[in-house]
Amino acid sequence: MPIKIQVIRKSRQLNAFLKLPWQIYRGDPNWVPPLLSDHRKILHPQQNPFFQHGQITRLLAVRDGKPVGRICAIDNRAHIDYWQEPVGFFGFFECENNQETANALINAAAEWLYPRGLNVMRGPMNLSTNDTCGLLVDGYDSPPVFMMTYNPPYYEDLLLKAGFSKSKDLWAYKVTKEDVSERLMRSAEKIKERSRVTIRSINVKHLFEDIELVRIVYNQAWSKNWGFVPMTAAEFDHTAKDLKQVLDADLAFLALDGDRPIGFSLALPDLNVALKRINGRLFPFGILKVLYHARKIKNVRVITMGVIDGYRNRGVDVLFYLATIENGIRRGYEWAELSWILEDNVPINKALEMIGGKVYKTYRIYDKALG
Repeated sequence: MPIKIQVIRKSRQLNAFLKLPWQIYRGDPNWVPPLLSDHRKILHPQQNPFFQHGQITRLLAVRDGKPVGRICAIDNRAHIDYWQEPVGFFGFFECENNQETANALINAAAEWLYPRGLNVMRGPMNLSTNDTCGLLVDGYDSPPVFMMTYNPPYYEDLLLKAGFSKSKDLWAYKVTKEDVSERLMRSAEKIKERSRVTIRSINVKHLFEDIELVRIVYNQAWSKNWGFVPMTAAEFDHTAKDLKQVLDADLAFLALDGDRPIGFSLALPDLNVALKRINGRLFPFGILKVLYHARKIKNVRVITMGVIDGYRNRGVDVLFYLATIENGIRRGYEWAELSWILEDNVPINKALEMIGGKVYKTYRIYDKALG
C-alpha cells in the first residue's frame, strides 16, 4: 500500500503522532518512554514560548490506516536571525525500518521548509539546541540518561540514504567516582585556593533571582557555540519552572567574581531510571512509581556548564567539576554523564579527559541541501 502523509491538525491525529514510539520501540530494553504530557506541551503553540519565534508542521506517515512514521519540520526564526543562515530543522523523527516511509516524511518536511526561503534541513532537533537533539550513532548498549535521545541503529542508514550528511557530532562522556584520582582533587583544590572566583550552590529560597543570573551567563557563555540560539526570558522561565521540579540544589552552581556571575553548572539526577517504569504517564499512579524508583538513582547528568569570555582557561570549569564530584559522591551517586559536548570543543574535551572522562555515546546532527 502507498504511504500517505497527514498534516496533524486534530487531537486524534496528535495522539497517534505521540504514541507512535511505543510501536517502533516495542521490545527494546533500553528505550525510555517519553512523558506524553511533556511532549504535548512542547508541541503546543500556546504552552511553549518557542512558538513566539518559531513555527512547525507535524507530519504523520500512514500506510493502510496504520501510522508508520512521523516528523516535525521546524522554522526557527531565532536561529536564522542569530546566525544569518537560511537553515530549517527537523525533529521528533520516528520511522519504521523502511526507506520509502523515511523518504516520504523527509520530502514532505522539505516541501514545507523550502518555500520559506530555507535551503538546508538540519537535525534531528526537538525543537532546537536548547531542547533534546542529535541522532544516537554509537552507544546502543545502555539506556539514555535524562533529556538525551535514543533511536534504533537503522535510523542512521535511513537518513544517509535520504541524502543527509554529517554536520556535527555531539559527545557524551562517562565519569565514575573511581575515575577521579586524588591527584586531580589536589590540583583542583590548588586552583580553588589561587582563584578569586567563588563557587556557590543555587539558592532555592531565592531561586528566580538566581535564575535571572543564570540566564545572563547562559546567553553570554554559549554565544559562540555552534548551533547556539539565545533563549528569551519567556523560554528561560518556562524551562526553569520545569527543571525546578527535579532540581537538586547541591548539583547546581553559580561562579561569581565578587557579585558578578561569570559561570554556571547544572547536573540533574538521571530520572530516566524512574521514568522507564511508568510507560509515559504520570497519572494516576505514575508519580508514586517515580518517587519510589528515584531512590534507586545512582547517576547524574551534567547537563550544562559554561564560563563567559575573559574567565575561560582559568580553571573555573575544574572548580565546577570538583564541586559536582564532591557533592555527588556525598549524595551517594556513583557515576555521571557529561553531555552533550561538541566534538571540536577542544578545551572542554581536554578538561573532561583530564578528570578521567571517556566518550561512551556519540550523537550526530545531519544536514541536507534543499531545492
